[in-house]
Amino acid sequence: MTNAQNPVHATAYWTTEREHGELRSEELPAPGPGEALVRALYSGISKGTEMVVHHGAVPPRVANEMRAPHQEGQFPGPVKFGYLSVGVVEDGPEDWKGQRVFCLNPHQDRYIVPVADLTRIPESVPARRAVLTGTVETAVNALWEAGPRLGDRVAVVGAGLVGGMVATLLRTFPLDRLQLVDLDPGRKQLADALEVDFAHPDDALADCDIVFHCSASQEGLERSLQLAGDEGDVIEMSWYANREVTLPLGEDFHARRLSIRASQVGVVARARRHRRTNADRLDLAVSLLADPVFDAFLTGSSPFDELPEVVQGLADGTLEALCHVIEYPQDSSQAASEGTSQDA
Repeated sequence: MTNAQNPVHATAYWTTEREHGELRSEELPAPGPGEALVRALYSGISKGTEMVVHHGAVPPRVANEMRAPHQEGQFPGPVKFGYLSVGVVEDGPEDWKGQRVFCLNPHQDRYIVPVADLTRIPESVPARRAVLTGTVETAVNALWEAGPRLGDRVAVVGAGLVGGMVATLLRTFPLDRLQLVDLDPGRKQLADALEVDFAHPDDALADCDIVFHCSASQEGLERSLQLAGDEGDVIEMSWYANREVTLPLGEDFHARRLSIRASQVGVVARARRHRRTNADRLDLAVSLLADPVFDAFLTGSSPFDELPEVVQGLADGTLEALCHVIEYPQDSSQAASEGTSQDA
């Protein structure tokens, strides 16, 4: 129980300045009405966005729009950023105590949030895998945005975490064809694990009804436009942050009536906005993680106290990962009481 006599101390990861982060301690207040104290089990590093934050590359003009739900501080720093946290409710409303939950919270071992910001994790979903909830949510939103139809021809350009998630969901649709496209031949291993066709950009099939672009590169977006069929849609899921992108809109883009549509998870896709809430979308995302195929995205793990070194390794390329999992220390009595359902 958190109170003035027995305060709870927490440790969180902060980006303190450009390309430097550290763990900082803080003292938590007691949870207020409708709030919960969560003890973290795992968190995931969303490499694309978190590397933008690490490099101090968030454009000032969109700094407010790109804030994470429970972010503290301001870009470029010091800032506490992150949004893939899984934990157990230690204190709060009775019907929440002991519940395994997902939260869009930064990397922190204990934290207090409104229970309205927590998503219960079904028993069928291991806690470790549940760190992917936020990324699955991004993919769900993109599919709502695009509205794939029976017999569609679809390509996903960029076989990273987001592109792979989109392909994973699309593989359950009755499409005419689906290809996961990437320059890196090593990504074929991921495609094989997902049971999705893989292609190098030069070999990818064109005349697509929908192309999801997830490579965050100008070349990838150019190729996506080439792969789209006449009057086809390119769903742009990449965030270029402060980088400029030049596109050949003077070629056949106009005559072929191609469309580029941005998909960003901050708001529910327009096609579902009046009938689904953010909480509905998260509930759907975490339920989809009952499928063990998603374990293919969990490509490494490290203890929480090594997080500053892990972030630097991801930034300089010495550590390769789709989703690197951070493990928080648990004593043996906690692990025993929470059971094996939390294990990946």
